[in-house]
Order: sequence, then structure tokens, then C-alpha cells
Amino acid sequence: MRRMIPLSRSRESIQLSERSLGVLGGFEPRADADFLLKLSEAAAGRAQIVFEARAPAGVHEVTAAGASRTRPTLAAAAIDPGSTAAGKTEPELTAAAQLDILDSIVKLAERGVHTIVMPCYPSHGFLDELQANSPLPIADMLAALRDHVRSHFPTVRRIGVVTSEQLRSQGLFQRYFPRTEFEILYSAAVDGECSVELLRSACADLLEQGAQLIIPGRVGLIAPAQKAGPVGVPVIDPHRVYANYVVAGDFEPPPRAFRLGVVGGVGPAATVDFLRKVVRNTPAHRDQDHLKILVEQNPQIPDRTAHLLGRGPDPTLALYATCKRLQAGQADLIAIPCNTAHAFVGLIQPHLDIPIINMLDATVSHVRKSFPGLKDVGLLATTGTLSSGIYHRALQSQGLHEVVPPPALQERMMEAIYGSRGIKAGFTSGQCVDDIHAVIDELVSRGVEVVILGCTELPLLFNRGELTSSSGQRVALVDPTEILAERCVHQAMARSPR
Repeated sequence: MRRMIPLSRSRESIQLSERSLGVLGGFEPRADADFLLKLSEAAAGRAQIVFEARAPAGVHEVTAAGASRTRPTLAAAAIDPGSTAAGKTEPELTAAAQLDILDSIVKLAERGVHTIVMPCYPSHGFLDELQANSPLPIADMLAALRDHVRSHFPTVRRIGVVTSEQLRSQGLFQRYFPRTEFEILYSAAVDGECSVELLRSACADLLEQGAQLIIPGRVGLIAPAQKAGPVGVPVIDPHRVYANYVVAGDFEPPPRAFRLGVVGGVGPAATVDFLRKVVRNTPAHRDQDHLKILVEQNPQIPDRTAHLLGRGPDPTLALYATCKRLQAGQADLIAIPCNTAHAFVGLIQPHLDIPIINMLDATVSHVRKSFPGLKDVGLLATTGTLSSGIYHRALQSQGLHEVVPPPALQERMMEAIYGSRGIKAGFTSGQCVDDIHAVIDELVSRGVEVVILGCTELPLLFNRGELTSSSGQRVALVDPTEILAERCVHQAMARSPR
């Protein structure tokens, strides 16, 4: 007897329950209908089911109680478990189809679905990639079959699979049923339309090979297998097994890779320098070992120093909005490779759910640890940073005293950073270098042995951690950008899933 899924009211009227399952289908309409019936029976009112077809059939919704809304293409597809129309071989999922699947998952997440269900063998060929990028957990159909065999047929070792040549060549079943426990046997490939007689012939072939249990390895074969009757060994119903697995399970998304958020553009070249240092400090042997980094390169953030000196608009809102976008992008930690911007961090941090790593505190802690007997520390920074007192307070908290340039040399340093031939204008040689060396010479003459490069443009002028002054004295140069990069990598390594 054919069973039809009745139509519900409008899509907008459906409110998703706390337990909602998003089913992705569309390749095999009759197989989809068979699975939906079994999932609805297994759910028995305990979950709401949302069905989205990846084919042009469109979007369909089915509640656990049986209510459904569908576009006409699925309305014509009755649930008929005994149908012999298995359809064509499941198509290979192209890269475009894979993108479509991920888009569908994202849309289902936006609608409040909690778990993704994919009653489709080919999609499990790239399940790892999907899981790594999906906002929702995905119930694994092949894992459901493996667990079912282990629990219900503990003595079975030889498993027969009836499937297409394409799916056989992918080695999907060998991947899930390890050779140490199972031997996978294949019948002749069953491609295209499948009759009950052809299915019985495939099962007979598997029996001759010694199969103790048979799995229909194409979803289009599941309904014909039910009509084929006894074949001498148990034949698993993958739809029934998967439906029960989905309803009984409590699925969590896989551990998400740590993601670093970077407030970039303050300034642009300093951001690139910071990213280069993050890469350099990451213990990686291949591309995939490096950090996920979300950067908003936003040079339109108002100049921090100009505001602190009363000459420009307040950058607080722009900095905060940038941080919020990084947070919305699922960043776990925010780095701001700009010393002066840290004058505004105290206002921003209480309104965020993720931490901003404080570059100044990290730098000063590094100085104290690296130079335990040190008292005086030279500081090269913008006039805005100096006027804000942020470094003064950080150094003072570690028992250190800041030594800054006199006004005339501070002007030269600002020219080296902001001038027409300064670092922000793209220069890393010439007059800007001479100006910075003159400032350092002055600090060295006052007994300074360690200098903090307290503007993220300054490290662009130096490729070593020390400098010999014009008087022949060596001075250690502390690079806050390098220290921030090291701290970010350390936190990422500590918090990334192993």
C-alpha cells in the first residue's frame, strides 16, 4: 500500500523544536521517501525533521508527527518501500555538488536545525572535509552501519556489499569496516536500474563467496532488497539502521580548529609583518599545520595617535566593530598588532566574549623574564602611545622604568613613522632609519641597554634583535610584534584539538 506524506501549512508557520534533524536528499526521490518514512517512525514525535533536496525538487519539511510541506515534485513521490524502480546509479558528487551540500547545511543551521542527516553514500566520501567546515554535527551513516553490525552481529566477519562500480572504487566500506575485524566482499557491480532478480543474483554471488551478512551499498537498492525476500543470510536495511542511529544519538560537532582573529590595517604593513612572524613561529611541517587566521584589514580605522593628541576622531567604535566581526567569524582570540590601539582595549574588552591578547603586557613580561636585573628600559613609541601612559603603567607593574626620547628627538621619531618619507609611507631606508638610529643613540647615552620598539612599524627597519650604537655599544631591541606572534601561536597550540 502506498503511503503519502500529508502536506503541512506554510513553511513560515513551522517552528523548529529543540531536537531538529536536517535531512539532505534529492538524488533518489524514492529512496528519500523510504528513508523519511523510517526516520519519522523512529522519531515518533521526539524530533522534528526538515528535508532539503539538493536537486531541483527544492525544499521539503516533515515533522516527526508526519506533517510535511513540499513542492510539487516531491508531492508526487509516494512512499512505496516495495518499489522496484531503484533509479539510476548514484551520481558522483562533483566539486560543485559538494559546495551545494555545504550551502544547504549552512542554510539549515540558520533555520535552527541541530543535526545533519545524509542518507547518501557518495556524500560520505568527503565527510571529513564536511565535518571540518560544517556549523552543525553530521550523523555518519557508515558509522551507523558499522556499529549496528558490531552490536547485532558480533560473530560476523565476512560482509557482502552490493553497490555500483563507482562506490566500490572509492573504498568507502573498507574505510569504515577495518580489515582487522571484517572482510568486505563485493558482488558484480550493480549500475543503472536494478531489478529484484538482479539483486537476488548479486546476493547469490556473495553467498558463494562466503558472505555472512549483506549490505545494500546504494540507497536505490534498499527498497528492492526489502522486496527480494530471504536470500540465505541477513540483509541489513541501511535506512532503518541509520534512522534509529540518528534518533538515538546525541551528536556533537568535531573539535573546531583554533582560529586567530587579527585586527589588521593599523597599519597595513605592520599587519603583514605580524602574519609573517606568526607563520615563522608556528611549528609546522606542512600547510595544514599552520593556524587558521581571520584578518580584517581595515586601514579606515581612524588614526589612534591623532585622537590621543586631540587631532582626530575616536577610533574606539571602529576598533570595537572590527573585533565584533572577528568574533562573529568564530575567532577564539584577537590580536591587534598596533601598540597605540591598546590604549582603547580596556574599553572594548568588556563588551566581547573572546579575549584580546594584550601585546604590551606580553612585551613587558618578556622584558622582565629576559632581563631579570634590568631597571631602565628605553621606549620608542608614537607620541600618542606615550601620552596615554599605557607602556608606563605596564612597565611600572614589573618594577621597570621607561626612558623616552627628549621632545626634539621624539619629533624626529614621529617623522620617521608618519612623515612623507616615513615607514607608514612605505620607506624602510634613508632618512627614517637615520632618525631612529639618532633616537636610539640618545637613549644609549643615558645608560639604556634594552629598547622596546613600541610602534609596530619600527620592527620593519630591523632584521636583528640588537643594534650597535654609533658609540659602539650594543643595545637589545625588543620587538612586540614578534612577542605577540609567539604568544598567539603558543595559545593556539595549547587550545587546538590534538
